[in-house]
Amino acid sequence: MHINVLVAEIGSTTTVVNAFDGIGTPCPKFIGQGQAPTSVVEGDVTVGLNGAIQDLTRNLDIKELTWDDMLATSSAAGGLKMTVHGLVYDMTVRAAKEAALGAGGIIKMVTSGRLRKLDLKKIQEINPNIILVAGGVDYGERETAINNIEMILSMGLKTPIIYAGNIENQEEIKLMCEEADVKLYIVENVYPKIDTLVVEPTRKVIQEAFEEHIIHAPGMTKVRDLVKGPIIPTPGAVMESAKLLKEDLGDLVIFDVGGATTDVHSVTIGSDEINRILISPEPVAKRTVEGDLGVYVNANHVIDKIGINNLKIDFPDIDKIIENYKPIPDSDREREFVERLTEEAVLTSLDRHAGKLRNLYSTSGKKTVAEGKDLTSIKYIIGTGGALTRLPHREQILKKITEVSNKLSLSPTNNAKILIDNDYIFASLGVLSKKYPIDALNLMKQSLQI
Repeated sequence: MHINVLVAEIGSTTTVVNAFDGIGTPCPKFIGQGQAPTSVVEGDVTVGLNGAIQDLTRNLDIKELTWDDMLATSSAAGGLKMTVHGLVYDMTVRAAKEAALGAGGIIKMVTSGRLRKLDLKKIQEINPNIILVAGGVDYGERETAINNIEMILSMGLKTPIIYAGNIENQEEIKLMCEEADVKLYIVENVYPKIDTLVVEPTRKVIQEAFEEHIIHAPGMTKVRDLVKGPIIPTPGAVMESAKLLKEDLGDLVIFDVGGATTDVHSVTIGSDEINRILISPEPVAKRTVEGDLGVYVNANHVIDKIGINNLKIDFPDIDKIIENYKPIPDSDREREFVERLTEEAVLTSLDRHAGKLRNLYSTSGKKTVAEGKDLTSIKYIIGTGGALTRLPHREQILKKITEVSNKLSLSPTNNAKILIDNDYIFASLGVLSKKYPIDALNLMKQSLQI
């Protein structure tokens, strides 16, 4: 069997391949999916990739599969480890952090102000794939970023550096990195002036730097030879899908519940009413990662959050359920338990992602201000990820997002419509959109059944 495009999602534990045909026609089609354990430990990720392709051929009941084009996303080799260093936490640091998360980065360390010796020790221990340095609005404070670059270079690391700070520092930092023989990417300031965020240029460069890094993972050189298009971080690929879909449908938020984390991607400007009282700017496309909200690897954190005694009300046999807990439930009782964990993960991640209203009191009376991301204009709430796309009551779980009773939360309203990535292909479609945006959008809408 011959198809147009095969997309590989090379994860830290599992490799998934998705097959697509009819690319470039009015009717692109999702053909099927295969998966296998990722083989980083064996020293060659292509072993797991070939295993996933073999699984796909079995699922399609064919003997052989060929394709015109292969694309890939990856979170193998620990994903895209980053450290972020800025000037003031609520300004340049937060802007740089937003850029890194939106590109699919795994942020291991965040600092504000001048780096100290203890900070350098932590950076060395983390051994990041990319170091992002920001600081100072354009033509504003210069010394902190210069100092931080100097201290980072003093460690002798060859880690690529992205500089996204005060434009006045660019030439000096370029010279410093050239002398130290360190790869430097210079991009537009993420916080060029007060109350202005510019994160997309940094996100683009982070993904380019990731592609250069990821080929050094065991076996990824072979994958690079197979892949004709870009290789981007898997979480960043979901964000690409979110941004493309927003252009067609309108403001949306995507909840990606997995075994280890719950990611939330929102693409919305917010309402005019909230923007008028917003304390500090928010990016149009925002991603948050909740590393303690997974329904398998980190299920114990979610269980602790709910409380074992609370779980016993609906699950008197909770001890037995936990003892026999598996990544994929195979009974109605186990599925009910996973649904309870998923609901907690969704609502907790919503609370952390959505902004809040605050009432400030002074001698002149009460003043209401807003902090964080405004989701009140969201039109669509979308579920993706291994948990949400496979659970029987997935739509009911997401519907609870619109029932949040906290009047101070800037959560989606009950006007928002619930949609599901039924084929579980949003990450693949994010990288597909880099070369075939029209086809990717059509396939998203097919998976969402709209």
